Amino acid sequence: MRPRTVSVLVSLLLFIASSNVCNGGKLKKDFYGKDCPRLEETVRQITWEKVGENRSVAAKLLRLHFHDCFVRGCDASLLLDSVEGNSTEKKAIPNGSVSGYEIIDEIKAKLEEECPNTVSCADIVALAARDAVSYQFGRSMWQVFTGRKDGKVSLATEAARDLPSAFANYTTLKQQFANKGLNVFDLLALSGAHTIGVARCGVFARRVFNFTGKGDKDPALDSSYAKVLKTKCSNPPNPNITVELDRNSEFRFDSHYFVALNRNQSLLASDAALLTDRNAARIARDFENFFVFMSQFSRSIKKMSEIGVITRVGDKGEIRKNCRKVNA
Repeated sequence: MRPRTVSVLVSLLLFIASSNVCNGGKLKKDFYGKDCPRLEETVRQITWEKVGENRSVAAKLLRLHFHDCFVRGCDASLLLDSVEGNSTEKKAIPNGSVSGYEIIDEIKAKLEEECPNTVSCADIVALAARDAVSYQFGRSMWQVFTGRKDGKVSLATEAARDLPSAFANYTTLKQQFANKGLNVFDLLALSGAHTIGVARCGVFARRVFNFTGKGDKDPALDSSYAKVLKTKCSNPPNPNITVELDRNSEFRFDSHYFVALNRNQSLLASDAALLTDRNAARIARDFENFFVFMSQFSRSIKKMSEIGVITRVGDKGEIRKNCRKVNA
């Protein structure tokens, strides 16, 4: 094992020992063991079926989970439809391309048949994201503690404010993650989720065609990769065209994202920004090793899934009957 890898692993252990897991102590393993014993089997069965039919579903459900947790915590507030007088998180510009809601609806409907008024939409989102990524491995890649309740408030303005931008610099990203109780290791590991999925051309076109307003490219972008991107996107960009976030790895959850990142072939400005910090760049090099990356990712996604949860203690939140609207 390389000395640099050893230093990162030691640092990881120190961070794990000292970090506060956001409300994690209030969630439990197998929370629904008695009230809904087939919960995880049901979620996994439906999720794996959907991913088997369309492998892009994995990135969609993982992104849905991330976008939910970064606004008001993991309370399924992202799932709420707008009503008269209230524009919900779904309507925020950063959530315009989020999808996968219908899969959560299908899982919820099945669980309402098996164990009515029992399982929260927030728990379903966390489990489905885990199972979607785990499909390619044939086993669960991290543990999800359950016992969340669903939130009753969803505001587009909060989503626009709290969600990390694809254009953000390192300082901003680090602070936004810190605001959620997540450290630099979490930032790098969760950014590694960009090893699957796609982005619309408009999100990164400036890096390729007009970085400083003079028709130039971003100097932090590999020239050969920029040429490839020019063949895929027009200028001005077609909003309907997408490009894989991780070149040649759209459907494989692996550590290739970090290989590409370290070759200056990352798609988004926010990804390239990770290399502007010496410590973050060091971690990115070590995360080229899939086992090092996946070990940290499993911890980081678990921490993220416990941000600001509403637990069964107290009268806040509810168990929605329909994930798209609060109970009457």
